[in-house]
Amino acid sequence: MIALILFLIFIAVVYLYNTRNFKYWEKKGVKHDKPVVLFGNNIKGYLMQQTKSQAAAEMYRKYPNEKVIGYYRSARPELIVKDPELIKKIMVTDFQHFFYRGFNPNRKAVEPVFHSLFAAEGDLWKMLRTRMTPAFTSAKLKGMFPLIIERAEKLQARTLEAAKAGKSLDSRELMARYTTDFIGACAFGLDSDSLNEEDSNFRKLGKKIFDAGFKDFIINLLKEMWPEAFKNLKYFAKIEDGARQLAYEVQKARNFQPSGRNDFLDMMMEIKGKGAVEFESIEKVLPNGDSEKVVMNFTDDIFMSQLLVFFAAGFETSSNSTSMTLHLLAYNPDEQKKVHEDIDKALAKHNNKLSYDAIRDMPYLEMAFKEAMRILPALGYVSRLCSRDYTFEELGLTIDKEVRVVIPIQALHMDPKYWDEPEEFKPERFLPENAEKTKDVYLPFGIGPRSCIGARLGLMQSLAGLAAILSKFEVKPAPESKRHPEIDPLSEIVQGVIGGLPLIFEERK
Repeated sequence: MIALILFLIFIAVVYLYNTRNFKYWEKKGVKHDKPVVLFGNNIKGYLMQQTKSQAAAEMYRKYPNEKVIGYYRSARPELIVKDPELIKKIMVTDFQHFFYRGFNPNRKAVEPVFHSLFAAEGDLWKMLRTRMTPAFTSAKLKGMFPLIIERAEKLQARTLEAAKAGKSLDSRELMARYTTDFIGACAFGLDSDSLNEEDSNFRKLGKKIFDAGFKDFIINLLKEMWPEAFKNLKYFAKIEDGARQLAYEVQKARNFQPSGRNDFLDMMMEIKGKGAVEFESIEKVLPNGDSEKVVMNFTDDIFMSQLLVFFAAGFETSSNSTSMTLHLLAYNPDEQKKVHEDIDKALAKHNNKLSYDAIRDMPYLEMAFKEAMRILPALGYVSRLCSRDYTFEELGLTIDKEVRVVIPIQALHMDPKYWDEPEEFKPERFLPENAEKTKDVYLPFGIGPRSCIGARLGLMQSLAGLAAILSKFEVKPAPESKRHPEIDPLSEIVQGVIGGLPLIFEERK
């Protein structure tokens, strides 16, 4: 009898705890679906049937006339923001209220991987962004281009083997291996050969980072439902040891000193070697309104985390977008012909050699790539966490500190209100005279201070890889290809597709 009473008390406590915020959006007059105990509105997500991007897009379409929509991730209230003007305020104008990304449910229990520029919060993010920005100047990017060309030529050779054999290739995997090799060379000075080594250790690490399984989703569910109780559970425990080993080995190869290559690794070692850094806090404010001075060390965990996220983001996002570009061109041969003509014209102008300047002379290829990123952006959503109470004056709505806002990028990119026939592949949308019309709803790299720091590098390596393939090959759907690939519900950060993107590569005559 006592056991039964204790069990009922436990059930009651769990119920009351989990439903404590379920009137939040109702009280504020924000439309939302009725939440369910334990799951909130995220039942499909917790059952591994839907990504966060898909969930946000579903709500976006369900409430077509609303500028914002309420949502509950378990007991936690979130606000899905649809209106472009409000999005610009959150991401740019009023950034001081939304500088937290909100990637980790509990900022006080940060595992080492969350020290990366992508996931870091507050003062750590500011220190990293300030120190790392100089690594992505135009001059430094141009200096990396010979490394890109070398990998692009290997990409051509690998593709030629498949073309001669008449076999289909998973373009997703092919481009992931190309971008993995490039990131290894330009960031770490490592001559990995993922394109030719099926069991490349570098490629294995890359797969492991984004290979979400059942255990990962259980951890995700527990941390979101009870962030305090399960704050010590780790999302990325499976890659922590490998990442630390990688960080140690690449430093050891340079005798723990910058080598003079002026690459990403050198820059990280220089920052680490400077010791403590003093700067103005973005989080702490003195009584007179001035920012408080803070001192921060560039620790081994921070070092490791930057290498890992640069590696992961560098290969996964670019391979996602380049393979989708090839897929869409395969199903749109007229557009592929225009891209071929664009590439041929540029190469003829530059001695039939790929180069930094030749890539810059391929505007139609760039438009095709941007259109592919519209149809399937690598990140289908971004989030921001409110750092202090904030009022949307236009709506008469105040949200509290710690409420997360979600920007549904995938849904914005496919909204017929902004895009004519959004399901169709139309690179002309990005002609200079057209691009201005939709700049506020095209967000593949985000906008504002937390936009992707490596956007130009990603564009450069992606266009080079595409030019290398399309200058030599025509792409066609494989027998097993699906015109509209199905999004993998387990792809949590970067949107993946089930079964890859198989294509036939034929040598151009």
